[in-house]
Amino acid sequence: QVQLVESGGGLVQAGESLRLSCAASGSIFSINAMGWYRQAPGKQRELVALITSGGSTNYADSVKGRFTISKDNAKNTVYLQMNSLKPEDTAVYYCNADIERLPNYGMDYWGKGTLVTVSS
Repeated sequence: QVQLVESGGGLVQAGESLRLSCAASGSIFSINAMGWYRQAPGKQRELVALITSGGSTNYADSVKGRFTISKDNAKNTVYLQMNSLKPEDTAVYYCNADIERLPNYGMDYWGKGTLVTVSS
């Protein structure tokens, strides 16, 4: 079994920063990619940032230049550094990972989410 546990959400004012963490644990052979999604009230879940096993990254246009995704392979952990936060960044942030428990048998896993609230 695989678990993703997020931490680091909270309430901040516009312009401030937060750092989210997501640690994967359990029976893991390899991690192909990890990423962050978010879902604001009344909106669909959207990709925020993604990082592959090779270190390639992808960001939503709305967060480019403000958010940085990184990972610690030894800890099976992905981070999202969020700077210059805006009220429109308010959402529940979900960690996602493409994990192989056996070679070539990848599956998608999700964390339970962490709330980020940015006040104006």
